[in-house]
Amino acid sequence: MKSQGNYPNRIDDFISTQVISRGLDERTAKAYRMDLEKFYFWLEHRTEVKEVVEVGSEASNQPPGIGNSVDRVVDLAESEVIIESRPDLRDWMRTEELLVIKSNWEEQMEAYLDYLSDEKGLRYSTLYRKQRVFGYYLAYLVSQGVLSQCRPLHPVSHPQKAMVDTLLTKREVEAFFQAIDREYEDLDSDFRRRVCLRDQVMMELLFYHGLEISELLRLEVSDYNPKTFTLTIRRKREKDRTVYLFSRALQRQMAQWLSEHIYFEHSGVYHNRMFLSKLGKPLSMKMIINIFDKYREMAGIEKECKPKDLKNSLGRYAEELVREQG
Repeated sequence: MKSQGNYPNRIDDFISTQVISRGLDERTAKAYRMDLEKFYFWLEHRTEVKEVVEVGSEASNQPPGIGNSVDRVVDLAESEVIIESRPDLRDWMRTEELLVIKSNWEEQMEAYLDYLSDEKGLRYSTLYRKQRVFGYYLAYLVSQGVLSQCRPLHPVSHPQKAMVDTLLTKREVEAFFQAIDREYEDLDSDFRRRVCLRDQVMMELLFYHGLEISELLRLEVSDYNPKTFTLTIRRKREKDRTVYLFSRALQRQMAQWLSEHIYFEHSGVYHNRMFLSKLGKPLSMKMIINIFDKYREMAGIEKECKPKDLKNSLGRYAEELVREQG
């Protein structure tokens, strides 16, 4: 696919003329927009992209914190948080000449879909929907004369159903949390103990209260009420929900974590974010996975499971516990 000059970003026009004008509902329009914005965000930060057009030829027009940082692949969940919380970035992404792309758009979009499939493990239905949106968008760019032509995107391959059991057994869950307890007791540094406490609280919220990882990452200190031991879970498309921390041990751990939270508030910018990294920045999806993998290996759990499997294992744990108790 070829075009004259740079490849512009026409998301706003596309949404207005091809989505809203066709009578599609607001949720569909929002989903289309987010699909395209995530693609642009990923494209701007992927390793192969080395040139960024400075809008108006002035570097000051780039949003703060972005610049020419193109030597890493940004985690998808992290990009969603950034896009939602950064109106300056959202506006910047809508400018007419965002990127100089050296290879054609079809290949870029197919590479992005492969990334979502191979590295993020998105379901076939989700990938198929995104591919259709990209196809509509390419056809729109051709109809507007932005692109001279385009070819159909390669079909998303339908994965064969895996029969691998990744849920943790009662024994594995107990070994997992025992590994965290042992490390906490063995550490001789106050700061490393605080980090371990943070990890313990996060993993228990995933397991006992079934939080989504994205919900965990969005939690703020003000979401927790220490008097009622309740946590408000803020959702994007659904009503907020409230969970009660029924475990006395978790209540104590949460209180201790919040009392030591100040040690992670280095710059003060993210002082209200519930879980912070050692550098005082919000945790990413990749960090949560690394934390989970660390204790999974310490517990001797060999199966290839992920944090979401810990979250989904409570039902099996309860069944096995009931069975043991007769």
